[in-house]
Amino acid sequence: MRSIEVFKRHLREKRAIKIISGIDNYDLENVKKVVSAAQMGLASAVDVACDKAVFDVATKNTNLPIFVSSIQPFKLAQAVKWGANAVEIGNFDALYAKGESFSTDVVYEITLETMSLLEGKNTFVCVTIPGNADIKDQIELAKKLELLGVDLIQTEGMKPQGVKTVGAKALLETAQATIGNTLELSRHVSIPIMSASGISAQTTPLAFAAGASAVGVGSAVNKLDTQIEMVATIRNIVASVSQRNSLNREYARNTKELGMLK
Repeated sequence: MRSIEVFKRHLREKRAIKIISGIDNYDLENVKKVVSAAQMGLASAVDVACDKAVFDVATKNTNLPIFVSSIQPFKLAQAVKWGANAVEIGNFDALYAKGESFSTDVVYEITLETMSLLEGKNTFVCVTIPGNADIKDQIELAKKLELLGVDLIQTEGMKPQGVKTVGAKALLETAQATIGNTLELSRHVSIPIMSASGISAQTTPLAFAAGASAVGVGSAVNKLDTQIEMVATIRNIVASVSQRNSLNREYARNTKELGMLK
């Protein structure tokens, strides 16, 4: 496995891309395809369910840093013993579909317990901010997590109740919500932010423009049928980030040159 330091560097450079296989995805063949595609697609990291068999498949099929996701602190501590590069409290999207919900207070308590179990282990910790919470509560939780020393927070988007769009439109609506949450949180905390939920090649540049240092991409990749499609999609996402960063550098260079002419 590659060191988490590579992912941290990508965070600093605001180009980190994490490919999510799913917190409840125990389909070993699908996990194998997703993590292999992430490596071939030049992603920064992968995120898998907190399950030993799933973790073993991931380690055998990618050299990328591996995030392990769960909402159970003792399982996350176990994953660190397996060799996980990072632990994540979340992702909640798959759990919402089962009727579960998480308040910001509950997420904070889970984080406290997790960090207590991991004390002294120098483990990279990411926490998902519940997208169903009021934005004021999200901001309050983000500030508390920053004080705790959490390394990364992940935003998510929730569609309004009663909205039943599907396909590309559904992804766009969800991405719009998570990007809006990213923008608000980036104004109140210095901790790096990862935008997830509905993120695609089209919305990735918007997430970074809103203040994200990373994006988490799940259903846009893990729901595809073939590994070829997965690799192509990931490379499109990576290319969209590279193009945005190139334009930013060109803009900065031109601005500097114009300043010198004054």
